[in-house]
Amino acid sequence: MAKKNIVTIAIVFSLFIGFIGIYFYQKIFQDNVQKSGVVFINSDDDFIKLTEKITPFIIDVDDFIWVSKLKKFTKIKPGKYDITENMSTNDLVNMFRGGRQTAVKVSFNNQDTLEKLAARISEQIEADSLTLLNAFTDEKFLSENNFNKKSILGMFIPNSYEFYWNTSAEKFRDKMLLEYQNFWNQSRLEKAKKLNLSPSEVITLASIVQKETAKNSERPIVAGLYLNRLQNDWPLQADPTVIYAIRELKGQDFVVKRVLTADLEINSPYNTYKNLGLPPNLIAMPDVSSIDAVLNAEKHDYFYMCASINKIGFHEFAKTLAQHNRNAEKYQNWLNKQGINR
Repeated sequence: MAKKNIVTIAIVFSLFIGFIGIYFYQKIFQDNVQKSGVVFINSDDDFIKLTEKITPFIIDVDDFIWVSKLKKFTKIKPGKYDITENMSTNDLVNMFRGGRQTAVKVSFNNQDTLEKLAARISEQIEADSLTLLNAFTDEKFLSENNFNKKSILGMFIPNSYEFYWNTSAEKFRDKMLLEYQNFWNQSRLEKAKKLNLSPSEVITLASIVQKETAKNSERPIVAGLYLNRLQNDWPLQADPTVIYAIRELKGQDFVVKRVLTADLEINSPYNTYKNLGLPPNLIAMPDVSSIDAVLNAEKHDYFYMCASINKIGFHEFAKTLAQHNRNAEKYQNWLNKQGINR
């Protein structure tokens, strides 16, 4: 009889141990994510904040807390984390504990000012726009890399890049410097040298080409026209530089649909009607297509250009002033009919 009791007790004990084992196994390895999603963990978030952010995605938050304690997970690693449906509690804890975050794609183009660029980047990584702006305009960084507070915009080559979401403003800036240096490979440097232009000057001219035409097919023609003027010591007479000078006086949001004769007298180093050569710095962020349009400019005899009234968005090019004046008169008459006075 005693022997039967011992066997019974052993069986009950084994079942109890098995039950406990299954219970804890399920707490650790059973699916605990009910829907997929993305969680952004800030640099100043603590464990409580982390649990709050993942609660909408998981079935049992207590299991997550328990397994986290079991694995001694206390140090939070910021970043962007992709949570996948049917992940176990163990998978979830391991992901956060190991800091296995997902990279984000950061893209930008056509940012007219450094402030707008900083705002655009701050929408895509953790750093705020003011922190980014301070990093971009750091005096030591600018001095060491031959930039100033206006030319630094030209360091940012428009494209799509991968970063971790919690990348600091300084690390983002430094990566952009490396991308800029890689962009200016031997081939591009040799082409710039043949034009007797530095990379910074190429980008300045490209920024004017960018603002003159949105048509990629026209950009090599426009670039060739301005190079003709530069190489023959003619003033560029580029309206976008005058618009830039106007906005420096009236604010970046000031709308200019028509450059007036009086505008051409603005006393500014960016007024290329009054000053020979390139303006001091770029007037906007040029696309790669505009930069390469300068480096691979079309060779022709055009010295003048005017917006076309027949192909809106394109231009009429001219070799002589007489031909240009006829094109300009047509355009001015068209503007008057449209009621565009400014």
